[in-house]
Amino acid sequence: MLGRRAVSVHRFLSITARQGVTAASSVQPTLQAKASLLEPLVQNVRITSTANFHTSVIRMSDVITVDGPAFAESISEGDIRWLKQKGDHVNEDELVAEIETDKTSVEVPAPQAGTIVELLVEDGAKVTAKQKLYKLQPGAGGGSSASPAKDESKSSASAAASPASVKNDPAPSSASSSSTASSPSSPPPPPHKPAAGEIPKSAPPVARPPSTPSSSTPVGAVPVTRVTVPKGVDPSHAITGARDEVRVKANRMRMRIAQRLKDAQNTYAMLTTFNEIDMSSLIEMRKTYQKEFVAKHGVKLGMMSPFVRAAAYALQESPVVNAVLDENEIVYRHFVDISVAVATPKGLVVPVLRNVESMNYAQIELELANLGVKAREGKLAVEDMEGGTFTISNGGVFGSMFGTPIINPPQSAILGMHGVFDRVVPVNGKPEIRPIMQIALTYDHRLIDGREAVTFLKKIKTAVEDPRVMFMNL
Repeated sequence: MLGRRAVSVHRFLSITARQGVTAASSVQPTLQAKASLLEPLVQNVRITSTANFHTSVIRMSDVITVDGPAFAESISEGDIRWLKQKGDHVNEDELVAEIETDKTSVEVPAPQAGTIVELLVEDGAKVTAKQKLYKLQPGAGGGSSASPAKDESKSSASAAASPASVKNDPAPSSASSSSTASSPSSPPPPPHKPAAGEIPKSAPPVARPPSTPSSSTPVGAVPVTRVTVPKGVDPSHAITGARDEVRVKANRMRMRIAQRLKDAQNTYAMLTTFNEIDMSSLIEMRKTYQKEFVAKHGVKLGMMSPFVRAAAYALQESPVVNAVLDENEIVYRHFVDISVAVATPKGLVVPVLRNVESMNYAQIELELANLGVKAREGKLAVEDMEGGTFTISNGGVFGSMFGTPIINPPQSAILGMHGVFDRVVPVNGKPEIRPIMQIALTYDHRLIDGREAVTFLKKIKTAVEDPRVMFMNL
């Protein structure tokens, strides 16, 4: 920049001097004098090449501030978890952080490639919608190569320090145990034995308990036998036999689940009724038509779709189970949206199947498969879990035999499915071994009477054991 300015000055002064020298009588003498005075200065100007100056392509003014994503209307804030750190290079659409809300995790991708200059929010802090999160300097490059090395060195240092602390820890305990053993407390004096026939005037003295514990070895000095950590268990949470403990902050989803379940216990008058289903017909139907079902619809016929369809059929017969009590009013829904509980590493989520009253087995299976993939990948949106008029929880996939589910607010009932086990049952007066599933219905007794609950559950039992009753509307 300086070189360019010097060239411009030199050119301007040269032209001015040249015009002053070649001017005729019309030019004043003072101008000639000024030109003669400026000529030596122009000759002494040193022209510097612009090649000697290095300018960066990206200026500090190019640093942009990245805002957080927008939340759904029912979500006001969340806890941020940084996946990248200051100085790391990110590509376009690469995840920089995750915001964990009450219902789901919201991803924070990079708007363009660049280097993270500054994190404006600490890890684990609460953030709101569209809050400024970090500063990014656009441009290609790999500024994050040093970060893993630092992390690796820190982890190796901490790993090297931890065995030393374990080795040095028992020494004070052993010393204290030896000092305790060398100075045992004196035994209490024996009680005074009165002479024969003498009446004691006061109660005999009571022996005091020893001031030291019966075992002189402190708990921290108990020898530890290390155990193998099972596969798939987080080493920081695993039971290894070490005499210590670790505290981990509960995520927002877990705290929200705990709050909702406790609110349900405090609000609803929950009562559970039970029944059992002979699964012989359903199992036989799956074996008979599984190949044709997969060939036509591209998805397997599972256990959930018959129960979801049977629940929708029973809800149409008992609308009060599909309703909810809202203060002094009963809200009846003209649609059936069934929430299906799905277990994920972060907690229990309940994506919703919409308008199940008009769906068949294939449509239910396809929608369940789609929601299951999104739940396992952590890509469920808040809209996928909002609403719901009835919930089905299938603990049978984990081998559950019996249980009482808790209502999912603001609903009035929940169906609990359990494992299928062979049992001896009477069939036409003869004992036979049949696959039996126990089912449970927990309902809000403030709104739903016992007769309606038992009738509803029995309707589900009949529709699962013999789906023809749904087709004939019996």
